[in-house]
Amino acid sequence: MYLLQTFSELRKTVTPTVRELAGWSVAVFVFVGLLMCLVTGMDFGLGKLVLFVFG
Repeated sequence: MYLLQTFSELRKTVTPTVRELAGWSVAVFVFVGLLMCLVTGMDFGLGKLVLFVFG
């Protein structure tokens, strides 16, 4: 019973087109890149602040 419902739900899924997949992939890479820059900047800035205060 469970497997039949699972396969029934899987048949309802829609696969993205190549254009949609490429667009979402680019969006994810840009978001991850921006997040990496933010974390790197915070790490560098807070490191300098700690050295300034305690160093």
